[in-house]
Amino acid sequence: MSIFNRKLLSHCVLLFVLNLMGCSQPLLEDIQQAADYTYQIGPGDSVNIFVWGNPELSTSAPVRPDGKITVPLVEELLASGKTPFQLARDIEKVLSTYIKSPQVVVMVGGFKGISTQQIRVIGRIGGGSGGSGGAVGGAGRYQGKSIPYERGMTLLDVIIQIGLNQYADGNRASVIRDVNGELKPFGVRIDDLIDDTDLSANVLMMPGDILIIPDAYF
Repeated sequence: MSIFNRKLLSHCVLLFVLNLMGCSQPLLEDIQQAADYTYQIGPGDSVNIFVWGNPELSTSAPVRPDGKITVPLVEELLASGKTPFQLARDIEKVLSTYIKSPQVVVMVGGFKGISTQQIRVIGRIGGGSGGSGGAVGGAGRYQGKSIPYERGMTLLDVIIQIGLNQYADGNRASVIRDVNGELKPFGVRIDDLIDDTDLSANVLMMPGDILIIPDAYF
């Protein structure tokens, strides 16, 4: 088990204990989003590569699970974790061996991104609009979904994409966030946001957040 998964498991246990004890986690109302967010290419994205003056080299390619792409004259080039600008410059370096002063533009489609720029959700979810993320996975008690982070994304934006089912306890939901290299749980109030129109509960989300939505007690 990876260090990240061990940390996540320990914090999931902590959340369970806190819920049993009736304790609340700190809230996210005062958290500020980073102003320098830049999308990074990830596995599952599609990259469209335009080489000025060389239409035979212009193409599109999927980013493989190992994060690499292969296109004409450019083999096994790492794309994951790079911005479109960075990838374009790397392709230019390779192509400069074959053509003079190549000019490359990279455009991204699909928008899955790297895991640290996704928002992952697990629990009593389902029935949302689907958004631009992948399909909800899992047929058991809990389901999971990863969606790409968008600048300015809020808790409501996430709920619109994932949906909730009738067994979700929105006010016991929690966000696990990396704060200075340490995973910390924060309580969120989805029921207050939706049922009571409490906009103070519409907290800002961050790249890499994990939203856990547990069962309701009946």
